[in-house]
Amino acid sequence: MPFVAITYDIKPGHEDEVAEVFSGFRRVRSPAVPDDEGREAAKILATAVFIRDGLLVRFIEYEGDLDAVARFMAVQPGVREVERRLAPYLNNPRDTGTVEGFVATFKQSMLRSVTQISVPREAEVATAS
Repeated sequence: MPFVAITYDIKPGHEDEVAEVFSGFRRVRSPAVPDDEGREAAKILATAVFIRDGLLVRFIEYEGDLDAVARFMAVQPGVREVERRLAPYLNNPRDTGTVEGFVATFKQSMLRSVTQISVPREAEVATAS
């Protein structure tokens, strides 16, 4: 399964406040990501957020269409709330108020993937048998 890493340029010294922003994060009801016709275009498998000094990184494990994942995240209430609450702690404002702005910011914030290695999970092993 592929991963994507999204960076945020945080004002140093606010790590605890930023961690608090993520403490009550509202997950989406379903990991399924629909396309414009309502068919499943992707699936969000896992997320994780890490911070050190002025760097916050959100990792997303997904399968399917990454553009669909970005568009889906753009309209999720929990994601919108996090973006709103992070704004005072950012060195550079993020244009995430619209789907188009969110997707553009998502793409500009992506780290380049150098390598991704994983082992088969139990469900994958069972399916292959």
